[in-house]
Amino acid sequence: MSFRINVNGEDFDAEPRPGQCLRTYLRERGWFGVKKGCDAGDCGACTVQVDGDPVHSCLYPALRAEGRSVTTVEGLARDGELHPMQQRFLDAQGFQCGFCTAGMLMTTSAAAFDAFERADLPRALKGNLCRCTGYRAIEDAIRGVKHTESPCAGQAVGRSVGAPAGPQVVTGTARYTFDLDVEGLLHMKLLRSPHPHARIVAVDTSAALRVPGVVAVFTHEDAPGKLYSSARHEHPTEDPDDTRVLDDVVRFVGQRVAAVVAESEGAAEEGCRRIVVEYEELPYVLDPEEAMAPGAPVIHPKGPESRIARAENNICGEAHGELGDVAQGFAEADVVYQETFRTQRVQHASLETHGCVVYFEETAAGAGAAAGAEPGPGAEPGSGAGPGSGSGAGSGAGSGPEDGSGATGLPAGRRLVVRTSTQVPFLTRRALCDLYDLPMERVRVVAGRVGGGFGGKQEMLTEDIAVLAALRLHRPVKLEFTRAEQFCGATTRHPFRITVKLGAKRDGTLTAVQFRVVADTGAYGNHGPAVMFHSIGESMGVYRAPHKKVDAYSVYTNAVPAGAFRGYGLGQVTFALESAMDELARRLGIDPLVLRERNVIGPGEHMQGPLGEEEDLRIASYGLDQCLGVVRNALADDTSAEQAPEGWLVGQGFAMAAIACGPPGGHIADATVKLLEDGSYDIAVGTAEFGNGTTTVHQQIAAGALGTTVERVVVRQSDTDVVRHDTGAFGSAGTVVAGKAVLRAATALAERILGFTAEYARTPRGPLRLTAGAVEGGGRLVTLKEVFEAARARGVELSADGRFGGSPRSIAFNSQWFRIAVDPDTGEIRILRSVHGADAGKVMNPLQCRGQVEGGVAQALGATLFEQVLVDVRGEVTTAAFRRYRLPAFADVPRTEVHFTDTSDAIGPLGAKSMSESPFNPVPPAFANALRDATGIRFTETPFLRDKVWQALDEHRRRSGTAA
Repeated sequence: MSFRINVNGEDFDAEPRPGQCLRTYLRERGWFGVKKGCDAGDCGACTVQVDGDPVHSCLYPALRAEGRSVTTVEGLARDGELHPMQQRFLDAQGFQCGFCTAGMLMTTSAAAFDAFERADLPRALKGNLCRCTGYRAIEDAIRGVKHTESPCAGQAVGRSVGAPAGPQVVTGTARYTFDLDVEGLLHMKLLRSPHPHARIVAVDTSAALRVPGVVAVFTHEDAPGKLYSSARHEHPTEDPDDTRVLDDVVRFVGQRVAAVVAESEGAAEEGCRRIVVEYEELPYVLDPEEAMAPGAPVIHPKGPESRIARAENNICGEAHGELGDVAQGFAEADVVYQETFRTQRVQHASLETHGCVVYFEETAAGAGAAAGAEPGPGAEPGSGAGPGSGSGAGSGAGSGPEDGSGATGLPAGRRLVVRTSTQVPFLTRRALCDLYDLPMERVRVVAGRVGGGFGGKQEMLTEDIAVLAALRLHRPVKLEFTRAEQFCGATTRHPFRITVKLGAKRDGTLTAVQFRVVADTGAYGNHGPAVMFHSIGESMGVYRAPHKKVDAYSVYTNAVPAGAFRGYGLGQVTFALESAMDELARRLGIDPLVLRERNVIGPGEHMQGPLGEEEDLRIASYGLDQCLGVVRNALADDTSAEQAPEGWLVGQGFAMAAIACGPPGGHIADATVKLLEDGSYDIAVGTAEFGNGTTTVHQQIAAGALGTTVERVVVRQSDTDVVRHDTGAFGSAGTVVAGKAVLRAATALAERILGFTAEYARTPRGPLRLTAGAVEGGGRLVTLKEVFEAARARGVELSADGRFGGSPRSIAFNSQWFRIAVDPDTGEIRILRSVHGADAGKVMNPLQCRGQVEGGVAQALGATLFEQVLVDVRGEVTTAAFRRYRLPAFADVPRTEVHFTDTSDAIGPLGAKSMSESPFNPVPPAFANALRDATGIRFTETPFLRDKVWQALDEHRRRSGTAA
């Protein structure tokens, strides 16, 4: 057969494999701009143009492209000039993590994407999903709206500066986890449990090992016996140690049972199918209330060393406390309201799935020489030491080729490199070293650009088992989750049941607040206790009441594990509390806005809850009144009800939320800033970039402190070779923690440069100031290049370090208001207007901060209206694909009006506060309150599916005698 294909002007004649899709064909030839998001034609991340027409290359057979011209995102630019649509995406910052951007560009740059398509973007973009932006920035990009600015030297803070990686994102040259070639790469696939609870009696791997290309099979007998948690925190004791790399007991459908390593993914998959496992099925439980009841099957019969609160009752963690006397508080109340609310499992659905590539590099490279380096296309970062010897069950953990590797399992003279899609590279390195007894200097963890996280990648779900195989085989190993594995083998948002009881005087003064919270942590306790504790913190502390009580439980069940998710439990309890406050206002006959204004904490007050006061948490700036003012203004000027179709029910509602800027217990960030030979600057900071925008903000902070422009500041990050330590990009810490470390380093460096220049130029220090390329003042001008050379001649390195430990912490506030319309005949809901108030302190980058808010609102709307991970009676996930799990598309997301408060924080860098998690939290209750206002029905369980809304309306009509 003669096969020819032209890709971006280059001819190829290599025939595709039987059944190979165009996506893998292109990626194997180095066109890494073609992304894998779903392999089912649902997300559009793999979109390319074939003879000018956009197609989903994961569904398009490579053979069909024979004789055709294929264009990927790398081929859009011509003669060094960006395609107009690429430039528009840069100008509007039409991306955050950027994983979907190549597909968006290939759809919108096609010739067929004409004025007709632009007039109906909901239809035109139905095949392209974005999880980060909320779509407004994408729409602006398509329509040619420019938002980015180019501020003068020293004036970057507070301006809408574009992301430094923007040109790489829009040209497809930004390198995500799997965008590299590795010689001799082996592929891992995982066999997963079909049972919710079972003991593995025997594993027969012989047939799997006979599959051509299979190199090894690993089972629980090959894995370390050490228990750990897949969750990653600065202090590992925050999470129970209840997990093994491979266990002889499986506790949910989808838990990994064995790992097959082969020369190809196909061989590894076939090897998994050939493994024969004998199970002893055990009793299981899926309801957390039943799991706590006497006689329930014990899921983790472990001792106190695992730090499980009450293993015999399946209680992973619990909290109980009382402030004052709630019984007295309710007795003093004129009105008491009580209700139970429920929230569902939600998938993070980051378009880049979990995965890693583990390889080896020469130790001679050293941490310093390798700092910040990333292997690119065509590199050979770890060809390994040959194919290795196949292993099977019972071969013994840690054994490997006889090459003098020693007790660590590392090849002599080499060190381990783990390139992974993670929010926590430093914590992952620490966990791997502890698990496999490896010296820290022999392990390097690198996060390339990460394709979305939302808390789901504050987890070690692939690195542990891939490292096991690499250490045993001394060859590079790749493990990349499929989209289905993201649903059944990763983590979800914790489902909650929250019973709220509120008491108040006739004037609206709260007398008592009581919660009973049950969080379903699933089969493992990763993040379980921490999410539970966080859920009852700021939610109870934001309102004044003399009497408060809480009983909270994080409970094991035989379901897919839950984990960290945007809001970290606070959103679930806020949904219940803000819904209850709305109902309390109705029973009191008080405006819901007035009720809140009478009871919220004020400036200078402390958040008090039944568990006591968090000593390092304080209101260092107060914008809650302005957030509530945003709601009042929206109500005053709203005319959106006129847009409702005739006969539809119209309602409005709002909610508010508070969140700590950073996690409790400390969150460490180190940063180093140094002057380079050409007069530019280098920042080395450990926090990861996954669309959170911290890279841009760090660049802006340094540019401001050093009197330069952002183009003259380069950021290196997400590599354990770059800085000493960074806890990670989670807990809203990217700006307020790592940003403060950068500010301290940059400020110290500025002073050091000025002091050195004064000495070198023999001029007074006082009038000197830094400019974009020089030190000026007192009639003197000394270029930074000259300063660098003079310092080098004297053996002086002009650099400075900064560190912040994440404490004390401030509070950020948010409000959300909706007006909606509901079709009483079908249950369809339309959002007529969406308004958000955000107290982010001094806004470092208005464009990016607005994008965080819009993306948070969009993600929260998905969780409010339709996103739901469903499990059957055995706990198996039945929504393990995007077409069965509906993500918000362009048509589903309104343009939210974002209003920032005018505040400046006393703790955050340059007055900034966090704004990454918090926009999510007030959205579900605000929508619930609008739905209550429109229909007269209090919906207490998310999501508010259209059929459930119709059923409730129909039942309401029947009860009231108004049924047709």
